[in-house]
Amino acid sequence: MKARIRKLTVFVEETRREMDRPVDPPTRKAAAVAVIRNPFAGRYVEDLSELIEIGAELGGLLGRRCVEALGIAPQAAESYGKAAMVGEDGELEHAAAILHPALGKPLREAVDKGAALVPSSKKRGGPGQVLDIPLGHKDAAYVRSHFDGMEVWLNDSPRADEIMVAVAVTDSGRPLPRIGGLTVSEVQGKDGLR
Repeated sequence: MKARIRKLTVFVEETRREMDRPVDPPTRKAAAVAVIRNPFAGRYVEDLSELIEIGAELGGLLGRRCVEALGIAPQAAESYGKAAMVGEDGELEHAAAILHPALGKPLREAVDKGAALVPSSKKRGGPGQVLDIPLGHKDAAYVRSHFDGMEVWLNDSPRADEIMVAVAVTDSGRPLPRIGGLTVSEVQGKDGLR
């Protein structure tokens, strides 16, 4: 593995009540986070292909960790998202190199399909700062019940020369959705939109 991983962490969030109403079945989200050394910290490098390769490695690893944490079959995953935070000696393009060119394909394999774009965010930050992972339905971007997000943070990450990379997967949408739009039962999953 090209990625020099210092830490791997998995979070699972389960919502059982919302506005004092039962959520049945509970909605569940998992996020898997890798804290890696940034090979380009503190210097400008034109060719970011090493980070692109690292993104491909992490997409599969983190996606599988999420599915395992939820205890579901890959095809039972409903939404996903990705995010990265570079430490102060990195640049946003380092996060983009990890997230965009190659992370998506292995993530889609980990969740069995994924016709829709993987929502993403990137930022620069330091230890203990919150990283927001946007979420959307994996096969149909117009499923409003799955427009959501998950926050993660680690008290010691990212250090100045690190990148915190996160993937989130859910087995459901938001608790008590009721704003209309395309429903999960109507998803065709062909164009990534419907």
